[in-house]
Amino acid sequence: MDYSEFHNAILNCLNKELLRDKHQNQKLSLLADVFSEIRMNLNVNSEDEKEQEHVKDLISNFIDWVTEISDCLNSDAWRGEDVMGIFFNEFNRYKKKSESGQVFTPEHITDFIYRILEVNQDDRVLDATCGSGGFLVKAMANMIDEAGGVNTEKAREIKQNQLFGIEFDREIYALACANMLIHKDGKTNLEQLDARSEEAGKWIGRQNITKVLMNPPYEKKYGCMDIVENVLDSVPPHTSCAFILPDKKLEKTGKKQMARIFEHHRLRKVVKLPEDLFFGIGMTTSIFVFETGVPQSGHEFFTCWMKDDGLETVKNKGRHDVHDRWPEIERYWIDVVSKQSGDDTCVWESPDECLSYQVPVKPFEISEEDFRKTAMDYLMYKKGIDAKAFSGQLFDRIMYSATIDGDEDNVIISLRKR
Repeated sequence: MDYSEFHNAILNCLNKELLRDKHQNQKLSLLADVFSEIRMNLNVNSEDEKEQEHVKDLISNFIDWVTEISDCLNSDAWRGEDVMGIFFNEFNRYKKKSESGQVFTPEHITDFIYRILEVNQDDRVLDATCGSGGFLVKAMANMIDEAGGVNTEKAREIKQNQLFGIEFDREIYALACANMLIHKDGKTNLEQLDARSEEAGKWIGRQNITKVLMNPPYEKKYGCMDIVENVLDSVPPHTSCAFILPDKKLEKTGKKQMARIFEHHRLRKVVKLPEDLFFGIGMTTSIFVFETGVPQSGHEFFTCWMKDDGLETVKNKGRHDVHDRWPEIERYWIDVVSKQSGDDTCVWESPDECLSYQVPVKPFEISEEDFRKTAMDYLMYKKGIDAKAFSGQLFDRIMYSATIDGDEDNVIISLRKR
C-alpha cells in the first residue's frame, strides 16, 4: 500500500473496532441521563444536623448494599436474581402503575420457563420486551452454571455474545443496561427499539436466535400480539418461543392476525399459571409455547394448569416461598410439561375450538337448603312480604327475645308469645 491507502486502512480498522465501544458509551450516557433525573425527597442542603446525618447514613447503607450485591453477582453462589427488577418493583410500590405496561416476571417463573424450553449453555436467548432484564440474567446464571462457573472462558462468551434484549421504554431500558453491566456483560446486546417495528425485526433476524423467553406488555395499545407476531416472524425456523400472556389473549386477537400466525407457526403448549401469580394486577396468565416456521394446520396443542406454586402473600412484601415448597413443585411441573402427561389437568385441545387452557366447568348442584331458601323467598314475594325487612325483624326477635337451651347435638330456641 502507499501511505494514503495504509492510513485509510488503519482508520477503517479502528473505526470498526471502536463502533461497539461507541455504542456502549451511548448506553452509559443514557444511564447518566436517567440517573440525573432521579430526585430525592430528602433535603440534602438542610441545616438540620439530624437530617444531614440521616442522609449520610442512607448513602452509606446504599453503598454497602451495592457492594454486597456486586460481590454476590461475581460469585458462584449467584443464581440469576434480577437485581434491577427487585429495585424497580420496590420503588414501584410508592408510585402509580408504569405508563408502558411493564409487569415484571417473578424470578421463579423465569427459571421455570428457562427449564421447560430446555435452554442450554450454547443457546442464543432473546427477550424482545426485556424490561429490567429478568429473563436474560436468569438465563445467564443458568447457562454459566452449566458451563462450569463465572470464571470460565465459556461464561465470558455467554455474557458477551449469547444474550439479546429489546426494550422500548427509556427508563426501563436504562435499568436493563445497568443490570447487564453489573453482571460484567461487556457487549451488552440490548437495543432501545419498538419490538413491533421492521427495524426491530431486522435486528432480531441478524442475531441467529435459538430460544425466546418473553413477557410482553398485555394491553392492546402497546401492541402485544404485534410484538409476538414480529418476533415469531424474525427468528429462524424451529425456534422455541415462550410468551407469558393473559389466558384468553389469543382468543381475543383478531381472526386475520391469528390466521397469519398459524399459517407460519405452531402453538405447541399452553401452561396455565397460578391465578394469584401477578400479585395485585388482577390478571390470570398462561405460558404459550410456539415453534416457528411450522404451520399449525389444525394440529392439537397440549395444555395443563399449575394451580399452585407454593408461594404465599406476605404483608407489604408480595409473594414469597416462605415454606420452600417451590423447588419440588417446579420439578413436578417440568416433568409434566416435558412428558405432556402425568397430571389430572392435562388436556389436548384443537385450535379450531379454543386457544387456551379450558378450566373445567363445575357441574350444576343445588342443595336442599338452597331449594328451601329459594322456595321461601318466592312465597314471601307472592304474599308481598319484604324478605330483607322480614329477615332483619326475625333476627332481632331471635337474638333479643329468645331463650336458648340444648346440648352438644341440639340447640333449642324458644320464643315467648306476645
